[in-house]
Amino acid sequence: MKKKPNILFITSDQQHYNTLGCTNPEIKTPNLDKLAQQGIRFTRAYCTNPTCTPSRASLITGKYPGQHGAWSLGTKLPETEPTIGQYLSCADYKTVLIGKAHFQPLKHTPEYPSIESNPLMQNLDFWKKFHGPFYGFQRVELARNHTDEFHVGQHYAIWMEKKGLRDWRKYFRAPAGTVHHQQRWHWALPEEFHYDTWIAERTIKFLRQYHRKNQRFFLWASFLDPHPPYLVPSPWDTMYDPEKLTVPHGKPDEHKKNPPHFQLTQLKNPDFSPWRESGMGLHGFHSHLHLLKTLKKDIAIYYGMISMMDKYIGLIIDELDKLGLSEDTIVIFTTDHGHLIGQHNLAAKGAFHYEDLLRVPFIVRWPGHVPENKISDALISFVDFAPTILSLCGLKIPRTMTGIDQSPVFYGKEESLRNWVVVENRHEPTTIFLKTYIEKQYKITVYFRKDYGELFDLENDVGEYHNLWDEPEYKELRYQLITKLLFAEMEKEPLWMPRVWGA
Repeated sequence: MKKKPNILFITSDQQHYNTLGCTNPEIKTPNLDKLAQQGIRFTRAYCTNPTCTPSRASLITGKYPGQHGAWSLGTKLPETEPTIGQYLSCADYKTVLIGKAHFQPLKHTPEYPSIESNPLMQNLDFWKKFHGPFYGFQRVELARNHTDEFHVGQHYAIWMEKKGLRDWRKYFRAPAGTVHHQQRWHWALPEEFHYDTWIAERTIKFLRQYHRKNQRFFLWASFLDPHPPYLVPSPWDTMYDPEKLTVPHGKPDEHKKNPPHFQLTQLKNPDFSPWRESGMGLHGFHSHLHLLKTLKKDIAIYYGMISMMDKYIGLIIDELDKLGLSEDTIVIFTTDHGHLIGQHNLAAKGAFHYEDLLRVPFIVRWPGHVPENKISDALISFVDFAPTILSLCGLKIPRTMTGIDQSPVFYGKEESLRNWVVVENRHEPTTIFLKTYIEKQYKITVYFRKDYGELFDLENDVGEYHNLWDEPEYKELRYQLITKLLFAEMEKEPLWMPRVWGA
């Protein structure tokens, strides 16, 4: 019987696709570069939503956000939703998640309870006892904060205390309304207590344990960087000279033909109230001018966060290799979505479906099975992750999963299996609801009940500076792409109930 492989899944958080040393000489990621040389690096991999919860939920369910329920930040993935962790657990895999999960909203309500919420996140007595099950993972060790955010706690805080850092709270922000020194760029937290160190240490611990017991595993090392705030310990905060880095930027008046929310971001005091029908905040719906003032330094720190994370990813991969598990383990690296750090004069994330936000780094390594040092432009969607993993592990793919099995592409037997990907984005029920259809050359973004949209030629306008939506000569193409989007929406509806009778 063919031995089923282990899965080591490594993710970052909000990492631009062009922040690997093998694609960008201004940044150093030697360990990820080595991983890419040992496997396939995909250049056209896409998230299903450019925010954390929806895309992460798509990875473990094989469904789009509109299907699995966690359609936006502030929503939760229903605990009843089947996940890859459950399917693998039933197949005698040990399933572990270490780091960021973010499948539940921060706010706890009677109708939608969440253990990823305050004050529970800082109730360490609770977390000392709780390790799962959690969304199909038999064991979890969680953290929710990005850098020094107030909602630090959970298993990460317990680890810091065990390591001797009893006063860890002084390195993190205090509750709103209290006086606290604001850290910027340099994080006073010593590297030995950083969550990168914690994730690597705990991941290595489980690698050794499962190797010793000869157990198959699905192990997810879920890093929290380089998600802002831009903050990193020494010496990583001074690793890059801001004056020597290329600063992405937009072009004058490039948003003139774009939807109104793009244009408003370029004003000092924009009015986004028409988009806030529920009164809740929307990522990116504010002025982006003040966020761009310190761009050079922000980029230097962003790169430093990635390089530091790369170090600890390297420790994990090195341990896997030392244990002799490489040939039995599929290693996959990606991030949950991209990032804007000056491109198009925008910062962070929001309803701006540029490649910077939608495309993600994606690397697959499996010695002896996956081609080495290959670059593929095959279209990959996050909904493909779960069904592909199940296929690689010799397991049946549930009919409820929307994604496709990409294993022939991973094995190098097929150059590409997808003709399109679809990316969803919905923060408000009606005012900001958009979907993007992407194929090899063109992409189109359609807004619910709006006449405006975006159409870009990705081959002749790589930077996506020229929105062709209203151009008369592209009217027919726009119609064709909207039709293709409609067909794609019809195609991605899962036929979860098999037909068993002919009447």
